[in-house]
Amino acid sequence: MSPLCLGAMTFGDDWGWGANVEETTAIIHKYIENGGNFIDTANIYTNNHSERIIGDVVGKHSSLRTDMVIATKFANNVFPGNPNTGGTGNKSLMTNLEHSLRRLQTDYIDLYWIHSWDFQTPMEETMRSLDNAVKSGKIRYIGVSDAPAWKVAQAQTAAILKDWTPFIGLQIEYSLLQRTVEDELIPMAQEMGLGITPWSPLKGGLLSGKYTRANAGNVSGRLQTRSNGNVELSEQQLTIIDELQRIAAIHNTNPAAVALSWVNNKPGVSSTIIGVRTLQQLEANIAATNVHLSNEEIASLDALSMPPKTFLAEYKDMIPMMQHGGIEINGVKPAALPLLANMNPAKY
Repeated sequence: MSPLCLGAMTFGDDWGWGANVEETTAIIHKYIENGGNFIDTANIYTNNHSERIIGDVVGKHSSLRTDMVIATKFANNVFPGNPNTGGTGNKSLMTNLEHSLRRLQTDYIDLYWIHSWDFQTPMEETMRSLDNAVKSGKIRYIGVSDAPAWKVAQAQTAAILKDWTPFIGLQIEYSLLQRTVEDELIPMAQEMGLGITPWSPLKGGLLSGKYTRANAGNVSGRLQTRSNGNVELSEQQLTIIDELQRIAAIHNTNPAAVALSWVNNKPGVSSTIIGVRTLQQLEANIAATNVHLSNEEIASLDALSMPPKTFLAEYKDMIPMMQHGGIEINGVKPAALPLLANMNPAKY
């Protein structure tokens, strides 16, 4: 599977900011020419036009379809007013699966994602229904997107115990500007055997190189349109962008390629989703596959983008002081226990 996955939320201009059919077709072919083989879409993207475009360009060509990994998602309702076509219940799953297969012009989907967790449907019903769809041959593998770590762990454990098809992937937002997932979601995925597929690795374009300290607030584009005004960047965001520019100059590449390389080389990441609207953006993103960051460069970006410590991060700091009562085990010496008088009760 390609280290960069072609995200298809921009396939079709039905939402006002995507690429038209001609542009999208050119992007798909260029991606494939550069060795890409993984396309990720969803039933709801551009009012399901995204799936239909992929079907026309890839699905109906059997030789090309065999080479490609096509992923799509369900859970969001594309049939307003019909309560049976939203969520992750059995009827919704089967209805949306059949529609996606027809739009994609394929007999099977390589990776079928739960788009977002449905708290109204019993987890057992969803997992059993996905397992039935896999056994029927209409789905090869399953994954989950945008769900709490505890629900994913619960569902994965149930699948393993009941011999149902387990998840193989977790799709989450992950970038230099969104690292809170490192607290629980990423460790959970690694523990549960899920490959991580980050989305919005450029934070909606903020890390693309388009926005800089010099032009902050004076750049037009999708982010400006969605925020109903100028895009205002924080000092931390500008500092990260400055460092991306510095590292990009060293590697003779662009800031987007550096930001993508940082994400793609993080532990547990299988393939990073790129979302592009032009061939130029695709080429800039693909350049990430030739960027090899040094340990010092990674450490610099890590330090600048470090999120505030969460409860779990704080707790991890305490563990070495407390476990095994200070006894050396297998040659590993525990951290020195702090004097109780120096400990902050409010912290611990």
